[in-house]
Amino acid sequence: MSRAPDGFVETRSLDAAHLLAVGLVLATGVIHVYAGVVEGRIPVALAGVGFLVALALFLADYRRPLLYLVGILYTAVQLPLWYVVKAGEYTTLGYVDKSIQVLLIVLLAYLYWRQRGPSTRRGDTAAT
Repeated sequence: MSRAPDGFVETRSLDAAHLLAVGLVLATGVIHVYAGVVEGRIPVALAGVGFLVALALFLADYRRPLLYLVGILYTAVQLPLWYVVKAGEYTTLGYVDKSIQVLLIVLLAYLYWRQRGPSTRRGDTAAT
């Protein structure tokens, strides 16, 4: 794991899929903070802060496989919550955010699957 000169951000291991995930997490995090502040809904703003904290942990290369799984659950829970809480007050920004989140869930699942490696995916065992 190579660190940047500041000792926090590790970027050498990031490929296009990782960078797309970073962009999606940043987008949904900022949307949540913005919507939470504008609408006066503190839980929505805090959800955005949660995305941004997870992004910081990801960039610090902190247990990325675990972050993929937690990110899938964290994001997936927000989809039905939005549907119930907004109940008929859906906005274009909300639809854009939920589209971003669906893409993020798929991408995080792919990243988790990919990091497992071919031997763990097929259940191969070492020859004895």
